[in-house]
Amino acid sequence: MSKRGKKHKTHAEVSEDVSETQNLAELTSAVERAQSRKINNKIYLKELARLQIELVKLQEWIKLKGLRVVVLFEGRDAAGKGGVIKRITQSLNPRVCRVVALGTPTEREKTQWYFQRYVPHLPAAGEMVLFDRSWYNRAGVERVMGFCNETQYSEFMRSCPQFERMLVRSGILVIKYWFSVSDEEQEKRFQDRIKNPTKRWKLSPMDLESRKRWVEYSKAKDEMFAHTDIKQAPWWVVNADVKKRARLNCISHLLSVIPYEDLTPEEIVLPERGTKEGYVRPPISEQTFIPEPF
Repeated sequence: MSKRGKKHKTHAEVSEDVSETQNLAELTSAVERAQSRKINNKIYLKELARLQIELVKLQEWIKLKGLRVVVLFEGRDAAGKGGVIKRITQSLNPRVCRVVALGTPTEREKTQWYFQRYVPHLPAAGEMVLFDRSWYNRAGVERVMGFCNETQYSEFMRSCPQFERMLVRSGILVIKYWFSVSDEEQEKRFQDRIKNPTKRWKLSPMDLESRKRWVEYSKAKDEMFAHTDIKQAPWWVVNADVKKRARLNCISHLLSVIPYEDLTPEEIVLPERGTKEGYVRPPISEQTFIPEPF
Protein backbone atom coordinates (compact mmCIF):
# COMPACT_ATOMS: atom_id res chain seq x y z
CA MET A 1 0.00 0.00 0.00
CA SER A 2 1.33 3.47 -0.85
CA LYS A 3 1.99 6.02 1.84
CA ARG A 4 -0.93 8.04 0.50
CA GLY A 5 -3.30 5.06 0.91
CA LYS A 6 -2.04 4.05 4.35
CA LYS A 7 -4.53 4.68 7.14
CA HIS A 8 -3.05 6.46 10.14
CA LYS A 9 -4.49 6.02 13.64
CA THR A 10 -6.00 9.01 15.35
CA HIS A 11 -4.52 10.35 18.57
CA ALA A 12 -7.43 8.84 20.53
CA GLU A 13 -6.85 5.40 18.99
CA VAL A 14 -3.14 5.56 19.78
CA SER A 15 -3.90 6.59 23.37
CA GLU A 16 -6.36 3.71 23.68
CA ASP A 17 -3.74 1.23 22.45
CA VAL A 18 -1.20 2.59 24.94
CA SER A 19 -3.75 2.34 27.74
CA GLU A 20 -4.58 -1.27 26.85
CA THR A 21 -0.88 -2.12 26.75
CA GLN A 22 -0.34 -0.54 30.16
CA ASN A 23 -3.33 -2.36 31.64
CA LEU A 24 -2.08 -5.66 30.23
CA ALA A 25 1.37 -4.98 31.64
CA GLU A 26 -0.06 -4.14 35.06
CA LEU A 27 -2.23 -7.27 35.04
CA THR A 28 0.73 -9.43 34.01
CA SER A 29 2.85 -7.86 36.73
CA ALA A 30 0.14 -8.49 39.32
CA VAL A 31 -0.14 -12.14 38.28
CA GLU A 32 3.64 -12.55 38.45
CA ARG A 33 3.72 -11.01 41.94
CA ALA A 34 0.95 -13.33 43.08
CA GLN A 35 2.77 -16.35 41.65
CA SER A 36 5.99 -15.34 43.40
CA ARG A 37 4.19 -15.15 46.75
CA LYS A 38 2.71 -18.63 46.46
CA ILE A 39 4.14 -21.33 48.68
CA ASN A 40 5.17 -24.78 47.50
CA ASN A 41 2.39 -27.23 48.36
CA LYS A 42 4.78 -29.82 49.77
CA ILE A 43 6.30 -27.24 52.11
CA TYR A 44 2.84 -25.97 53.04
CA LEU A 45 1.54 -29.42 54.00
CA LYS A 46 4.70 -30.20 55.98
CA GLU A 47 4.50 -26.94 57.95
CA LEU A 48 0.75 -27.28 58.47
CA ALA A 49 1.21 -30.78 59.92
CA ARG A 50 3.91 -29.47 62.27
CA LEU A 51 1.76 -26.56 63.43
CA GLN A 52 -1.26 -28.79 63.98
CA ILE A 53 0.83 -30.97 66.31
CA GLU A 54 1.70 -27.81 68.23
CA LEU A 55 -1.99 -26.89 68.38
CA VAL A 56 -2.68 -30.24 70.06
CA LYS A 57 0.00 -29.42 72.63
CA LEU A 58 -1.62 -26.02 73.16
CA GLN A 59 -5.00 -27.69 73.60
CA GLU A 60 -3.65 -29.95 76.36
CA TRP A 61 -2.06 -26.96 78.08
CA ILE A 62 -5.33 -25.03 77.97
CA LYS A 63 -7.11 -28.01 79.56
CA LEU A 64 -4.48 -28.50 82.26
CA LYS A 65 -4.23 -24.84 83.24
CA GLY A 66 -7.94 -24.10 82.90
CA LEU A 67 -7.28 -21.27 80.47
CA ARG A 68 -10.12 -19.37 78.80
CA VAL A 69 -9.28 -18.22 75.29
CA VAL A 70 -11.36 -16.21 72.81
CA VAL A 71 -10.15 -15.78 69.23
CA LEU A 72 -12.04 -13.44 66.90
CA PHE A 73 -11.80 -13.77 63.12
CA GLU A 74 -12.91 -10.72 61.17
CA GLY A 75 -12.20 -9.34 57.72
CA ARG A 76 -13.46 -8.94 54.19
CA ASP A 77 -15.80 -11.47 52.59
CA ALA A 78 -13.79 -14.30 50.99
CA ALA A 79 -10.67 -13.27 52.93
CA GLY A 80 -10.03 -16.85 54.08
CA LYS A 81 -11.22 -16.76 57.70
CA GLY A 82 -13.09 -20.03 57.38
CA GLY A 83 -10.08 -21.80 55.86
CA VAL A 84 -7.87 -20.85 58.80
CA ILE A 85 -10.51 -21.87 61.35
CA LYS A 86 -10.91 -25.23 59.60
CA ARG A 87 -7.15 -25.93 59.79
CA ILE A 88 -7.00 -24.91 63.46
CA THR A 89 -9.86 -27.18 64.53
CA GLN A 90 -9.00 -30.08 62.21
CA SER A 91 -7.02 -32.04 64.80
CA LEU A 92 -8.46 -30.62 68.01
CA ASN A 93 -11.05 -31.91 70.45
CA PRO A 94 -14.36 -30.08 69.77
CA ARG A 95 -15.07 -30.22 73.51
CA VAL A 96 -12.01 -28.02 74.09
CA CYS A 97 -11.91 -25.92 70.93
CA ARG A 98 -15.27 -24.96 69.43
CA VAL A 99 -16.41 -22.58 66.72
CA VAL A 100 -19.17 -20.00 67.16
CA ALA A 101 -20.74 -18.62 63.98
CA LEU A 102 -23.98 -16.88 64.88
CA GLY A 103 -26.65 -16.20 62.30
CA THR A 104 -28.97 -13.24 61.93
CA PRO A 105 -30.30 -12.12 65.34
CA THR A 106 -33.90 -12.98 66.14
CA GLU A 107 -36.49 -10.32 66.86
CA ARG A 108 -36.05 -11.01 70.57
CA GLU A 109 -32.25 -10.78 70.36
CA LYS A 110 -32.54 -7.43 68.61
CA THR A 111 -34.13 -6.03 71.78
CA GLN A 112 -31.35 -7.35 74.07
CA TRP A 113 -28.20 -5.62 75.22
CA TYR A 114 -26.04 -5.89 72.12
CA PHE A 115 -23.34 -8.13 73.65
CA GLN A 116 -25.88 -10.37 75.36
CA ARG A 117 -26.19 -12.93 72.56
CA TYR A 118 -22.41 -13.44 72.53
CA VAL A 119 -21.87 -13.80 76.29
CA PRO A 120 -23.34 -17.35 76.58
CA HIS A 121 -20.75 -18.56 74.07
CA LEU A 122 -17.74 -17.33 76.02
CA PRO A 123 -15.38 -20.09 77.22
CA ALA A 124 -15.34 -21.79 80.59
CA ALA A 125 -12.08 -23.04 82.13
CA GLY A 126 -10.13 -25.25 79.77
CA GLU A 127 -11.83 -24.01 76.60
CA MET A 128 -10.88 -22.04 73.49
CA VAL A 129 -13.67 -20.47 71.44
CA LEU A 130 -13.17 -19.31 67.85
CA PHE A 131 -15.68 -16.66 66.73
CA ASP A 132 -16.23 -16.78 62.97
CA ARG A 133 -17.33 -13.15 62.97
CA SER A 134 -18.28 -11.68 66.29
CA TRP A 135 -19.70 -8.63 68.02
CA TYR A 136 -17.78 -6.58 65.44
CA ASN A 137 -20.68 -7.16 63.05
CA ARG A 138 -22.03 -3.88 64.39
CA ALA A 139 -18.89 -1.99 63.38
CA GLY A 140 -18.85 -3.59 59.93
CA VAL A 141 -21.84 -4.99 58.10
CA GLU A 142 -24.47 -3.39 60.36
CA ARG A 143 -22.82 0.00 60.00
CA VAL A 144 -22.34 -0.16 56.23
CA MET A 145 -25.68 -1.79 55.39
CA GLY A 146 -27.69 0.44 57.72
CA PHE A 147 -28.86 -2.36 60.05
CA CYS A 148 -28.16 -0.18 63.10
CA ASN A 149 -28.78 3.49 63.71
CA GLU A 150 -26.20 6.13 64.58
CA THR A 151 -26.97 5.96 68.31
CA GLN A 152 -26.49 2.18 68.41
CA TYR A 153 -23.26 2.45 66.44
CA SER A 154 -21.83 5.20 68.66
CA GLU A 155 -22.74 3.25 71.79
CA PHE A 156 -20.99 0.17 70.42
CA MET A 157 -17.81 2.11 69.77
CA ARG A 158 -17.87 3.40 73.35
CA SER A 159 -18.83 0.08 74.96
CA CYS A 160 -16.75 -2.40 72.97
CA PRO A 161 -13.31 -1.47 74.38
CA GLN A 162 -14.76 -1.54 77.92
CA PHE A 163 -16.46 -4.89 77.28
CA GLU A 164 -13.19 -6.42 76.08
CA ARG A 165 -11.25 -4.95 79.00
CA MET A 166 -13.80 -6.57 81.33
CA LEU A 167 -13.20 -9.92 79.63
CA VAL A 168 -9.44 -9.56 79.99
CA ARG A 169 -9.73 -8.51 83.65
CA SER A 170 -11.83 -11.61 84.31
CA GLY A 171 -8.97 -13.77 83.04
CA ILE A 172 -10.10 -14.38 79.44
CA LEU A 173 -7.41 -14.04 76.79
CA VAL A 174 -8.87 -12.11 73.82
CA ILE A 175 -7.08 -12.43 70.48
CA LYS A 176 -8.41 -10.51 67.46
CA TYR A 177 -7.47 -11.17 63.83
CA TRP A 178 -8.35 -9.03 60.84
CA PHE A 179 -7.90 -10.77 57.47
CA SER A 180 -6.84 -8.24 54.86
CA VAL A 181 -7.37 -9.05 51.18
CA SER A 182 -6.98 -6.86 48.12
CA ASP A 183 -9.98 -6.02 45.96
CA GLU A 184 -8.39 -7.87 43.01
CA GLU A 185 -7.94 -11.06 45.03
CA GLN A 186 -11.44 -10.82 46.53
CA GLU A 187 -12.89 -10.48 43.03
CA LYS A 188 -10.96 -13.55 41.91
CA ARG A 189 -12.33 -15.59 44.84
CA PHE A 190 -15.87 -14.39 44.21
CA GLN A 191 -15.61 -15.55 40.59
CA ASP A 192 -14.26 -18.91 41.75
CA ARG A 193 -17.22 -19.36 44.08
CA ILE A 194 -19.67 -18.52 41.33
CA LYS A 195 -18.16 -21.14 39.02
CA ASN A 196 -17.81 -23.87 41.68
CA PRO A 197 -21.16 -25.47 42.72
CA THR A 198 -19.63 -26.67 46.01
CA LYS A 199 -18.67 -23.10 46.97
CA ARG A 200 -21.62 -21.17 45.61
CA TRP A 201 -23.44 -21.35 48.96
CA LYS A 202 -20.71 -19.14 50.41
CA LEU A 203 -21.94 -16.17 48.36
CA SER A 204 -24.85 -14.63 50.20
CA PRO A 205 -26.82 -11.62 48.94
CA MET A 206 -24.95 -9.62 51.59
CA ASP A 207 -21.60 -10.67 50.10
CA LEU A 208 -22.70 -9.53 46.65
CA GLU A 209 -23.89 -6.22 48.03
CA SER A 210 -20.57 -5.71 49.79
CA ARG A 211 -18.81 -5.60 46.40
CA LYS A 212 -20.59 -2.32 45.68
CA ARG A 213 -19.50 -0.83 49.00
CA TRP A 214 -15.78 -1.56 49.09
CA VAL A 215 -14.87 1.99 50.10
CA GLU A 216 -17.60 2.14 52.77
CA TYR A 217 -16.30 -1.09 54.32
CA SER A 218 -12.75 0.28 54.24
CA LYS A 219 -13.83 3.43 56.08
CA ALA A 220 -15.79 1.37 58.62
CA LYS A 221 -12.74 -0.85 59.27
CA ASP A 222 -10.48 2.19 59.75
CA GLU A 223 -12.90 3.73 62.25
CA MET A 224 -13.29 0.40 64.05
CA PHE A 225 -9.52 0.08 64.44
CA ALA A 226 -9.26 3.65 65.72
CA HIS A 227 -11.69 2.90 68.57
CA THR A 228 -11.03 -0.77 69.40
CA ASP A 229 -7.33 -1.42 68.79
CA ILE A 230 -6.62 -1.40 72.52
CA LYS A 231 -3.55 -2.47 74.46
CA GLN A 232 -5.40 -5.23 76.33
CA ALA A 233 -6.80 -6.74 73.10
CA PRO A 234 -5.01 -5.39 70.03
CA TRP A 235 -5.91 -6.12 66.42
CA TRP A 236 -3.54 -8.42 64.55
CA VAL A 237 -3.70 -8.00 60.76
CA VAL A 238 -3.22 -11.09 58.57
CA ASN A 239 -2.12 -10.54 54.96
CA ALA A 240 -4.57 -12.96 53.31
CA ASP A 241 -3.91 -12.50 49.60
CA VAL A 242 -2.19 -15.91 49.56
CA LYS A 243 -4.40 -18.35 51.46
CA LYS A 244 -1.80 -20.94 52.38
CA ARG A 245 0.66 -18.36 53.69
CA ALA A 246 -2.13 -16.71 55.68
CA ARG A 247 -3.07 -20.02 57.30
CA LEU A 248 0.47 -20.84 58.35
CA ASN A 249 1.21 -17.31 59.54
CA CYS A 250 -1.99 -17.00 61.55
CA ILE A 251 -1.63 -20.39 63.27
CA SER A 252 2.03 -19.68 64.00
CA HIS A 253 1.12 -16.34 65.57
CA LEU A 254 -1.69 -17.86 67.64
CA LEU A 255 0.77 -20.37 69.07
CA SER A 256 3.22 -17.56 69.87
CA VAL A 257 0.80 -15.45 71.93
CA ILE A 258 -0.21 -18.24 74.32
CA PRO A 259 2.82 -19.61 76.22
CA TYR A 260 2.46 -23.38 76.60
CA GLU A 261 4.50 -26.46 77.41
CA ASP A 262 4.67 -29.83 75.68
CA LEU A 263 2.33 -32.21 77.49
CA THR A 264 2.48 -34.97 74.90
CA PRO A 265 1.72 -38.21 76.78
CA GLU A 266 4.13 -41.10 76.66
CA GLU A 267 3.55 -43.76 74.04
CA ILE A 268 0.52 -45.88 74.87
CA VAL A 269 0.65 -49.66 74.91
CA LEU A 270 -2.66 -51.26 73.95
CA PRO A 271 -3.85 -53.99 76.32
CA GLU A 272 -4.72 -57.43 75.00
CA ARG A 273 -8.23 -57.75 73.62
CA GLY A 274 -10.61 -59.64 75.90
CA THR A 275 -11.56 -63.23 75.05
CA LYS A 276 -14.81 -64.02 73.27
CA GLU A 277 -15.71 -66.72 75.74
CA GLY A 278 -19.46 -66.82 76.33
CA TYR A 279 -20.25 -64.36 73.50
CA VAL A 280 -22.10 -65.41 70.36
CA ARG A 281 -22.28 -62.84 67.56
CA PRO A 282 -25.74 -62.49 65.93
CA PRO A 283 -25.89 -63.50 62.25
CA ILE A 284 -24.71 -60.71 59.94
CA SER A 285 -27.76 -61.35 57.75
CA GLU A 286 -29.94 -59.87 60.49
CA GLN A 287 -28.24 -56.47 60.15
CA THR A 288 -29.13 -53.80 57.59
CA PHE A 289 -26.12 -52.51 55.70
CA ILE A 290 -26.02 -49.40 53.54
CA PRO A 291 -25.78 -49.84 49.76
CA GLU A 292 -22.22 -49.90 48.39
CA PRO A 293 -22.22 -48.07 45.05
CA PHE A 294 -18.44 -47.60 45.37
